[in-house]
Amino acid sequence: MILTKKSTIKKYAKLIVRVGANVQKGQTVQVYADVDQADFAALVVDEAYKAGAKKVNVEWGCDAIMKLNYRHASVKTLSTILPWQEEKMKWQSEELPARIMIDSSDPDGLKGINMDKMQKASRARYKVSKPYSEKMENRHQWTIAAVPGEAWAKKVFPGLRKSQAVEKLWQAILETVYVTDDNDPIEVWNQVNEDFKHKCAKLNAYHFERLEYKSSNGTDFKVWLMPRGRWCGGGETDLNGRYFNPNMPTIEVFTTPEKGKAEGKVVSTKPLSYQGQLIENFWFEFKDGKVVDYGAEKGKELLEKMVTMDEGASMIGEVALVPCESPINKQNILYYNTLFDENASCHIALGRGFNDCVEGFEELKKEDFDAMGVNDSMIHVDFMVGSPDMSIVGYTHDGQAVQIFENGNFTAEFN
Repeated sequence: MILTKKSTIKKYAKLIVRVGANVQKGQTVQVYADVDQADFAALVVDEAYKAGAKKVNVEWGCDAIMKLNYRHASVKTLSTILPWQEEKMKWQSEELPARIMIDSSDPDGLKGINMDKMQKASRARYKVSKPYSEKMENRHQWTIAAVPGEAWAKKVFPGLRKSQAVEKLWQAILETVYVTDDNDPIEVWNQVNEDFKHKCAKLNAYHFERLEYKSSNGTDFKVWLMPRGRWCGGGETDLNGRYFNPNMPTIEVFTTPEKGKAEGKVVSTKPLSYQGQLIENFWFEFKDGKVVDYGAEKGKELLEKMVTMDEGASMIGEVALVPCESPINKQNILYYNTLFDENASCHIALGRGFNDCVEGFEELKKEDFDAMGVNDSMIHVDFMVGSPDMSIVGYTHDGQAVQIFENGNFTAEFN
């Protein structure tokens, strides 16, 4: 097996900083990483300083310690946000640092955790954190990227030794973000973002009223879009005019549908890693925009926790289009990680919608988004529904039917 060069990994760190977060001179940067990724986090910190960051802060995570906290601490303790923690949220909402999340988590890392305790604590903390996160929305750059962790790599490639699995996952991840030994991935991403702009423009030109999904696995689903909704994909521009790429990799084009207007059944086509545990072979039934029934071969109790997290958790915040010919899907790897699996398949998200999927969002207030039908929730959970025979038809306000997807891929008009 060819070992990944350190120079190539450094190139990836630079891509995350320059194209993912687009760190600006004089800006503060917040990096989030698991404790086993200190070496890569150091590369990201170095690149952030090279980009002109005035200060880079790193916060460390560890599933094993989190699991111990949920096992031994009381709900009251877990629910409490201490004064210094809230002061930190306030500082972030004013400082608006560029945020870089480095994901390497084990898909089964929180298996066996007390979900009732987690749900109660999450609800309590969200009440305190929500005003600060809302203040930051669309006002700063952020990005999520991934590097291999040993447990994650072994989950993806169970037949290999740890070192081999990690190396193979490195090669797979770098392929998804267009990083090779001899290319300039920044140039590639610039072209990728241009391609997204063209595809979104084609979809936005139709101003679809609703979409209808059908596939032979049982998916038969309709969802209505907001009159002022827009399709997005690739990079985004914050309210300060800074262009960044929130997800690396990304293949999807997406929009936020109208709250409370969805009917029918959707069947998952890939497992979902939710709060460190796997849900497999599941489905949702919608009526009047809400989940009214659901089932799963594995993890049904997790679905229950998900859709009852708050009022908006049972409604849809996003629909995303990803063709079966996606290069990530062609890898034929099940990553057990939404960042990758959602870019191998059309997907839908329960929970929070995106304000910037509304035309003219820059001039609107929260009450405007609520009135237009942008769903609000403490969760945003993507699950995969794309299949090789999926058909998606868009209907315009004057009744015109437009075939968007046929046999799992975009029709020629949208390629």
